[in-house]
Amino acid sequence: MKTLFGFGLADDQVLSQAVQADREGLDLVTVSDHPYLHDRLDAYAAIGMVLGRTNTITAAVNVTNVPTRPAPMLARTVTSLSALSGGRVALGMGAGGLWREIEKLGVEPLSPAQAVRALEEAITLVRALSGGGGPVTFDGEFYQVNDLIPAAVPAPPIWTGSVGPKSLAVTGRVADGWIPGHAADWRSDRVSTSRPLIDEAAVKAGRDPRDIATIYNLPGRITTAPLPATRDASGRWRGGSVAQWVEELTSAVLEYGAAGFTYFPTPDGTPASTALSRWATEIVPAVREATRT
Repeated sequence: MKTLFGFGLADDQVLSQAVQADREGLDLVTVSDHPYLHDRLDAYAAIGMVLGRTNTITAAVNVTNVPTRPAPMLARTVTSLSALSGGRVALGMGAGGLWREIEKLGVEPLSPAQAVRALEEAITLVRALSGGGGPVTFDGEFYQVNDLIPAAVPAPPIWTGSVGPKSLAVTGRVADGWIPGHAADWRSDRVSTSRPLIDEAAVKAGRDPRDIATIYNLPGRITTAPLPATRDASGRWRGGSVAQWVEELTSAVLEYGAAGFTYFPTPDGTPASTALSRWATEIVPAVREATRT
């Protein structure tokens, strides 16, 4: 499995950063999805523009606020973007978290357990409405469609932002990848206790856990000189020199099975374009070479 290297786009620099990331050879760019905030771009409008301005890079929403984007329409959106871009789309999906804000859009509130069940239905329905075939009728707890013809385009890879045990099990049963919540990394307790729940659910569903990628959201600084410690007192990665990044990410791939990284620069006065360039042209090629991906 090829290791993916991505960059998290800032709202005020979405297009310029996406074009730079594409030009400098990254695999992925992502945007967040907060449709209830007036000062944030709509995520799917943003990646539509990104895909139109770039040539090879994949774009994804990290992650889609599923309660605000009904699954049948989400299926139409992502298959259309995939068709127009030559398949350069991945689909991040989340059960929703900020329910007080979500309700402002007129969305009926769900309990945490309901939201997880709705997420699994949404993933199932997106797949059913992709890749061609006969008309689909689906009578679920949260979604219903009648004799709806699927798009001919296959569903993109589906990654979840699962956190709790029930949603982690959903990932194991029906998703292609997992983005650990709270920017947890490969050495964190969150990942060491959560990933086994995904693997267990995958095995019970007759799947190979190795087919479910772990793609990390990774904040941090890229410094000109090595740091005495690359992790803070809590054990969270905070960055370091190019060589320190390369050593850590190489270990993440070879020893911990990391399948991808989306880099988010930690504000330190360094222009975002500079941090992006150092990530894309210094760190990523060295990790690719060290891991032969």
